[in-house]
Amino acid sequence: MGMDLYRVMLVDDEPDAREAIARCVKWEEIGYTVVAEAENGEEALEKAEQFAPDVVLTDIQMPFMDGLTFCKKLKELMPQVRIIIFSGYDEFEYAQEAIRLEAEEYILKPINSDELTKVFGRIRERLDDDFNRRHNIEELTRFYQDSLPILKEQFLVGLLEGRISGEQIRGYAKELGLYTDEAFYAVGILVEDEDYEGTQPINAGLRSVSINNMAKEFFAEEPAFICINYLGTVVVIAGLKSTQAHKGFIGSMDRLCRLCGKQYGLRTVAGIGKVYGNIRDVASSFAEAKEAAMYRMLLEGDQAIFIGDVEPKDSEVITLDEKLIGRLIREIKIGDNDTIEAACEDIVGFLKKSSVSMPQLRLNCTELAVELNRLAVMYKVGGEWEKPDDLFARIGQFGSFDEMNEWLTQLGCRLMNAIRTNRQDSTRLLGEKAIAYIRENFADSTLSVDRVCSHLGVGTTYFSNIFKKQTGMNFVAYLTQVRMEEAVSLLENTEEKSYVIAGRVGYEEPTYFSYVFKKQYGMSPAKYRQNLNSSGS
Repeated sequence: MGMDLYRVMLVDDEPDAREAIARCVKWEEIGYTVVAEAENGEEALEKAEQFAPDVVLTDIQMPFMDGLTFCKKLKELMPQVRIIIFSGYDEFEYAQEAIRLEAEEYILKPINSDELTKVFGRIRERLDDDFNRRHNIEELTRFYQDSLPILKEQFLVGLLEGRISGEQIRGYAKELGLYTDEAFYAVGILVEDEDYEGTQPINAGLRSVSINNMAKEFFAEEPAFICINYLGTVVVIAGLKSTQAHKGFIGSMDRLCRLCGKQYGLRTVAGIGKVYGNIRDVASSFAEAKEAAMYRMLLEGDQAIFIGDVEPKDSEVITLDEKLIGRLIREIKIGDNDTIEAACEDIVGFLKKSSVSMPQLRLNCTELAVELNRLAVMYKVGGEWEKPDDLFARIGQFGSFDEMNEWLTQLGCRLMNAIRTNRQDSTRLLGEKAIAYIRENFADSTLSVDRVCSHLGVGTTYFSNIFKKQTGMNFVAYLTQVRMEEAVSLLENTEEKSYVIAGRVGYEEPTYFSYVFKKQYGMSPAKYRQNLNSSGS
């Protein structure tokens, strides 16, 4: 078996049926564990995102969302998941639709213990084959050696590094069979944490090849997406039909991060650059993707990070490169006291080796102060940087390289702390705006996380991470809580019927409102009001 235990989710609207299925199979003996159960398709989709099952066993006939619709949406959300459909209807149309949805098995009720054990045995073999194929060292080595023709690789590297002129790009691409007909382009990169403790003895080079292989499989249906292993980093060059498609690309990279994290047992983050209208600007998007990935130190979990979400808007962006001043700016943004100190020591060491005079040294310090002040303005930092004269006052007093090093290090650390505080304040304000918008619009049944993000002007992945940190729950759970609180208030203070209250708190279907209310409070709205009247009489 490729993993310790494969994860199973059971979906059926009858609790007795779910309990019977859970008891009729000795799950651990055949390599599985039941991680979640759901009563309907709506609930199952939420739990699938939360528990990431490998196999889903679902009934067809369920309230709110039937099994076939659920399977279709689940496949869109999690293409790798294996689905078993069971039904009490021996009808050709159901079986045909199950095949179209790529269901692994179609079983008729009543479910037999031996039959179900055999079905899960067959699926386990397929899951093991998939796992072993991705982890087979010999296969990875062959793929590493034969992955891309040398000319194709050189072209893509040149494109990422901005070394190919605009006139040459399409000609070379056509010769190499690369798809370059899309109107817009963006770049994403996949980065793994250095403290890798995976389940297989694979070195970093082979692991990056394996992730590149997974990325190619993930984007197999996207002919305008190119995956390349660039110096041990997996890079995805995305050809997009519109700027709006960029949001979908970020979402896809976010899901790919979670798949890689699950597959290899290590945290995987994607950095995403901006979208551009010319293929020659791929190099700019690539540089932004690398900078975005550096912000993984400030965020948690497997996720995609879009540069537009983490850099200040409408500000000049300081491009990071290998120069010493670029390194200092980067460490001030996302480093710590030690890394800032090391960057300052390198700058001072370079000046020492250059044997600069004191007047020249002061001129260099002024240039550094200008760069730090520009960074402070970009992040709207106050304090010392509100008085530029004070910032430059000490420069004329330096008598040694050591004094300059102390000044630059202290200045860099203070600016780092100020930026961090400002970023935390911005994050808190974003959460407060989101909460206010939800409470103002919860009665609208079409309210969604996409609409909230559009209102706030941020990406869904970044928003979801920030919102959960601030409220302790995801968007759907918080929206449900607000709606239920209002429903209770209306039940207690008005005589309105349940179906009217359902509409006033954002539910088009009164039956689904009653289901959610009962799940939240253990009784129906009618029973809740009856208890109120009884206690008040």
